[in-house]
Amino acid sequence: MKKSLIQRIGLGTFGVIVALLFVFPTYWMVTSSLKTPGQVLSPDYDLIPSSATFDNFVTALTKPGFATYLTNSLIVTIGAVLCSLVAGVLAAVALSRMRFRGRKGFLLLVLIAQLAPFEALLIPMYLLMRDAGLLNQLPSLLLVYFAATLPFTCWMLYGFVNGIPYDLEEAAMIDGCSRAGAFRRVTLPLLAPGLVTTSVFSFITAWNEFLFAFVFMRDQNKQTLPVWLSSFRTAFSVDWGGIMAASVIYAVPALVFFIIVQRKLVSNLTAGAVKG
Repeated sequence: MKKSLIQRIGLGTFGVIVALLFVFPTYWMVTSSLKTPGQVLSPDYDLIPSSATFDNFVTALTKPGFATYLTNSLIVTIGAVLCSLVAGVLAAVALSRMRFRGRKGFLLLVLIAQLAPFEALLIPMYLLMRDAGLLNQLPSLLLVYFAATLPFTCWMLYGFVNGIPYDLEEAAMIDGCSRAGAFRRVTLPLLAPGLVTTSVFSFITAWNEFLFAFVFMRDQNKQTLPVWLSSFRTAFSVDWGGIMAASVIYAVPALVFFIIVQRKLVSNLTAGAVKG
């Protein structure tokens, strides 16, 4: 009994330390965004600010192009997530439910595509987009993000579809449903937690992407928020307070998206509970 209590205290302490290590950078970012430039650069950094100012947020929000960058990021990110979910579901169902020659090899190619770093794909994708005349266009950036998130989406959803017994679909088809109807009425609702989980990771991947947006989009009115963040650094100075405030603003849409889908995830996980 005493040993069990000591183990729980030790695990709890370890968990608190790990949580603090993850939370502290965010806390540093938020507190720095509320300080004046002199306080941010001061060697005597106060973990708990004695005073707060919102001038950095005003500077960030009134910076030219913010609304345009935000709109562009939302368009390409949400569009890429939706496209990758649709294509990923269809591919995952085909790989899980159908048996055809080359299925295992295709799965291996999907995994290899997921392991490839973005930097290795930059030059070939740039040449492909240039030859196709798709540079400096938001649909082309959406297509790039779709291609970048699709392997992960397909691989993740394949595991979720495999976890759903095919007997449920067969029972629905015996009751009169078509194959498509059985998928829509049985498999798709059970797949909802997987869709939510995958959409979160795909959203974060596309939302945080900087390199392709910086290289492919030449016009400022077609660039995204990660490129906007880099505008706070010039050749002569760095507006650290503005960067911190902009980073807080930049994190809000991703946080809102996670809160929305997290509620859906919890409701879907408890939807099949048996009433007592």
